[in-house]
Amino acid sequence: MTDLVARTGRHQQRYEAGCRLVAGCIPFRYTDDNLGSESKKTVEVLMINSQSGPGLLFPKGFLGHYKFKSKTHQDEFSPDGLCKAAMFALLVKEELHSWPEQDTRQRRWLNIPEAIERCRHPWMKDALEEGFAKWYAEYLVGSSEDQFSSAD
Repeated sequence: MTDLVARTGRHQQRYEAGCRLVAGCIPFRYTDDNLGSESKKTVEVLMINSQSGPGLLFPKGFLGHYKFKSKTHQDEFSPDGLCKAAMFALLVKEELHSWPEQDTRQRRWLNIPEAIERCRHPWMKDALEEGFAKWYAEYLVGSSEDQFSSAD
């Protein structure tokens, strides 16, 4: 396997109507909670630490569009630092030992309430609460995990 490299550089950023466009995902997995004689599946989401301050972030997959103002990404194309993020749900079936930015970031699996509490930015909390949680409740409750399986 070759090493993966994270995309960097302002020349690779995309803009629309004065907003920097970003895409991200809320990676999730199922875990089994063994409660005595009962077994219950729990959903956990993956978050990463921020390099510029406290709190956790979702990797930059569609749960909705979320607008926010960036303090660090103001340039000639978006002088106000406006950003528009498209977020997606992503079922994780395999976790690689080697990944971009592993030397500078840590990843952590959290249940939904913990993730909401640890979100660094309000728009990410909205994506998790309003986007992911509603999507999950609407489309997955009562469904099997197999509906996400693809022909390998």
